[in-house]
Amino acid sequence: MQRIDHVQLAMPVGAEDLAVAFYQDLLGLPRQPKPAVLAGRGGAWFGGSDVNIHLGVEEDFRPARKAHPALVVTDLAGLTAVLAAGGHPVSAGERLDGRARVYVDDPFGNRIELIEAG
Repeated sequence: MQRIDHVQLAMPVGAEDLAVAFYQDLLGLPRQPKPAVLAGRGGAWFGGSDVNIHLGVEEDFRPARKAHPALVVTDLAGLTAVLAAGGHPVSAGERLDGRARVYVDDPFGNRIELIEAG
């Protein structure tokens, strides 16, 4: 294996605007076009060269409360403030290898871990 291509999370039907408001507008992950063969399924893709998160629609949606992606960020305090101002407060996690960690829920209740760059 070489690397992880993307992480997929679930979202409810018709909530793409909420996904854009959180993943693009708050986390700063640009929305990526889905391939035409997949576009009709709904959902949204975000990211770039190093981080890619795909949100897929699930009819019987349940958020991932334990399983989660962990994203390394350069300005954890700044992003924490942006998220809180956007209505997504974070909860502190235990420091890991000397780095601060926090958790935030996306608009659908999926858990996201944010780790301070080392």
